[in-house]
Amino acid sequence: MTILLYDLVGSDMTRPFSPHCWKAAMALAHKRLDFSTVPTRFLEVPRIEGGVSNTVPVIRDGDTVTSDSFAIALYLEQAYPDRPSLFSGAGGEAHARFIERWSQLTIHPYIGAAALTALHGMQDEANAAYFRVSRETRFGRTLEEVSSARDAVLQGFRASLEPLRSMLTYQPWIGGDRPLFADYIVFGALQWARIATPYQVLDAADPIAAWFGRCLELHDGLAGRVAAAA
Repeated sequence: MTILLYDLVGSDMTRPFSPHCWKAAMALAHKRLDFSTVPTRFLEVPRIEGGVSNTVPVIRDGDTVTSDSFAIALYLEQAYPDRPSLFSGAGGEAHARFIERWSQLTIHPYIGAAALTALHGMQDEANAAYFRVSRETRFGRTLEEVSSARDAVLQGFRASLEPLRSMLTYQPWIGGDRPLFADYIVFGALQWARIATPYQVLDAADPIAAWFGRCLELHDGLAGRVAAAA
């Protein structure tokens, strides 16, 4: 049976942009599971599966509904132990938890601010209004004021990625000799930026950019097939 993935989109349903949904999509592909996406806009999320979650991703696998990208990865690991592992054991799961927290606290704040006006521009009228009110309430400033600071702090953001940059001189993937869910966590954040805005959060010569390029090619180019923002 094909698994359903509720995937966040804007007015263009072919360009899903949520970092968390990308984590789930890459995890499903890693497990070599058949899945189809259900394009879902912000205002539609609370109605998914009878209101099971206020956020995406959500998956339905037969009678099982699971929300939250990490919970989805854990579910897939337990439900399909014969498929390629997302964690390679308990140590890998703990490692991925650290990477998730690091990504959420280091990468997401900058990208979320840098791409804010572009993300607003991806929405239809009703969802754009929701996005503006919810984000301006969160930040306490207009979208434009938040995004306008991105140039001033870009170099500091790039410097904050040095632990990842340095690690990639020792191994090709965050997971070691092959990609694991930890890779998809960081990839999801950078894919969010790639799809939302042409603003370059990484220098083209950065080893992280090379790693990101390899991620785009994984699983028959699943992620690379979605066009970058122009």
